[in-house]
Amino acid sequence: MCADQNYRNIYIYGSDKKAAFETFSAYVFYTHVVRQKTLWIHSATIETNGKGVLFLGPSGIGKTTQAELWEKYRGASIINGDVGFVQRTKEGYLAWGTPWHGSSPYCINTSVPLKALVVLKQAPVNELRELRGFEKVAEVSGSIMYPNWMHDGRELCADTLNHLLSDLPVYRLDNRADLEAVELLEKELNDII
Repeated sequence: MCADQNYRNIYIYGSDKKAAFETFSAYVFYTHVVRQKTLWIHSATIETNGKGVLFLGPSGIGKTTQAELWEKYRGASIINGDVGFVQRTKEGYLAWGTPWHGSSPYCINTSVPLKALVVLKQAPVNELRELRGFEKVAEVSGSIMYPNWMHDGRELCADTLNHLLSDLPVYRLDNRADLEAVELLEKELNDII
């Protein structure tokens, strides 16, 4: 895609012009909202009992699968299956649905107060533990989309991410993608405010 310096004239090259435009529009949107203390996080977002939970991890780790398990066993709503936005507000953090959803079919135009972030790992045994210190940063920062095209994009993200990781719990869920994994995480989520 090419654009003049005022973005008044745009030409999209290639055969998949719709995908190129969707990518471009997501970048333009993010350029604006990153200044509003908002992070673009590669994640699946659910709403359960009025609170949001983000499942993070690389492609193919089971983010959408975990969200679907919560929908199946706990009646959770899947807000987005691949592209989450999290905004820091005076009241806390909001997880937003977006029209961009990657390979997932889920994208609801709504927001939910965020309760926790969960980093997923595939494992033969279900185990859950809260991450602390630098481990939090290491596990979450790889899921953040940094707007490197902006001169201060990384700094804006780093500031918002620092607050997010200081204010909300981050868990690592090693899981088999089954009901027991849902129950294990649910018990922990019920114990936090």
